[in-house]
Amino acid sequence: MQNIEGKVVTITGASSGMGKAIAVELAKNGAKVVLGARRTEQLQQLVEEIKSKGGEAAFAQIDVKNKADLIRLVNTAVEQYGKLDVIVNNAGVSQLSRIDELDIDGWEEMIDINLKGVLYGMAAAIPVFKQQRSGHIVNIISTSGIKIVPMQGVYAGTKNAIRTIAEAFRQESDGTIRITGISPGFVKTDFADNIKNEEMKIAIQKGMEQIAIDPIAIANAVIYAISQPDDVEIGDIVIRPSKQN
Repeated sequence: MQNIEGKVVTITGASSGMGKAIAVELAKNGAKVVLGARRTEQLQQLVEEIKSKGGEAAFAQIDVKNKADLIRLVNTAVEQYGKLDVIVNNAGVSQLSRIDELDIDGWEEMIDINLKGVLYGMAAAIPVFKQQRSGHIVNIISTSGIKIVPMQGVYAGTKNAIRTIAEAFRQESDGTIRITGISPGFVKTDFADNIKNEEMKIAIQKGMEQIAIDPIAIANAVIYAISQPDDVEIGDIVIRPSKQN
């Protein structure tokens, strides 16, 4: 695809779900992908899969809660391919519960991964982008927070924080570094697996079975955003099942 060929893209949370789909589809279109996640075996398999189909890929085992790991992921891209064009901050986690249930461990996990993990990714990439005088930050957010609902207060709060940070960054930028937020609704992933609240876990799984869209749809949104000419910035994309309320 135009403007994708040869781009170097790092992706967090790349071992499964949306991150994996983004990696595969970008590689199909000629991007060089550098994948980060905690699960080394899955990353290795994905890199081998991409290479077997003629694509270029590398990986680094990372935990987005560790800012040094994000720096290492970015450095892997620069050392291997000589530059970094795009960082896709995709890693995320959800613990859904009433606020008065006081799932403080869940709050901290979401803040560490969904908020601080994205900031660490941005902090790792921005110095490289500044040196290059070009770069693109893509944050995978959520439809949570666009509509405020019970049980998702802290989760949606972390997502809305990213929206606020991204808009502030956009206004502060001189245009050489672009930023895009992509907010998916129900997508066929293992998103619900780590939810501790059994009632919410079952509800999310049921929704996924009934209406969830293929993660390739999210990958296509990323491709659309990063394939634009240098003077065009796609600010926000909301992508969800047509049947999702």
